[in-house]
Amino acid sequence: MNETPGLIKIGGAELENGPILDTLVEALVPLLQQRPMVIVHGGGSDIARLQERLGLEPCFVDGLRVTDDACMDVAEMVLSGSVNKRLTARLVQRGVRAIGLSGVDGGLLRAKKLAHPKGDLGRVGEITAVDAACLRDLIAHGFTPVISPISLGEDGCPFNVNADHAALAIASALKAPEMIFLTNVPGVLDNGALLPELSAQQAMRMIDTGVIFGGMIPKVQSALAAIEVGVGAACITDLAGLAARSGTWLSGQPAYSSH
Repeated sequence: MNETPGLIKIGGAELENGPILDTLVEALVPLLQQRPMVIVHGGGSDIARLQERLGLEPCFVDGLRVTDDACMDVAEMVLSGSVNKRLTARLVQRGVRAIGLSGVDGGLLRAKKLAHPKGDLGRVGEITAVDAACLRDLIAHGFTPVISPISLGEDGCPFNVNADHAALAIASALKAPEMIFLTNVPGVLDNGALLPELSAQQAMRMIDTGVIFGGMIPKVQSALAAIEVGVGAACITDLAGLAARSGTWLSGQPAYSSH
């Protein structure tokens, strides 16, 4: 299988045990059967719940989770442990050759400490290198990598990396033709109507004029960032859209139309 893989980034909310996970798996399986994909996932809500149970107070700076040593242990347990294996197991159960990995495994994702102008974030990292050959080898052997963004630091210890940032780094390293951001919205709306396609220029203009506003802005900015790092097209969609093969594609021909 030599086809260049696409990438799908899944937030933690879609990985909750129960009906929402069932819906996610139902939508993912046919997509993964059609073409090779790499999955990158978050898990913020699961981390927050375990922190609360352990009496640890979550702290954020500009939306990034401050990660001291105790919180690093929790993040790794949740992201590389329970959440990663929850999704991997369900996909395997449905016949997908999913293999759960973190960025630590095989040195897949290397990271350094993220310097932030507003304060010390602890063991929060930024990606410095991606072993794309490792992922290509797995895909060539028929596996679907399911990746936790916990990454390996230069000191041999793990770093917590934002899942969007990890997904972008992996997509760039793979030269992915497409990237899907699974969110809680069906895509970009204009007067309530879903826009199936936007150029990067149109999207930036819609942000400037206020057509794209509020929580949609960071979603579109993530898709624009994917285009900037060389991804062919980026899609914003939700669970229903993933199942229906709909959403808003930024730049280029919508990839669903050719698969």
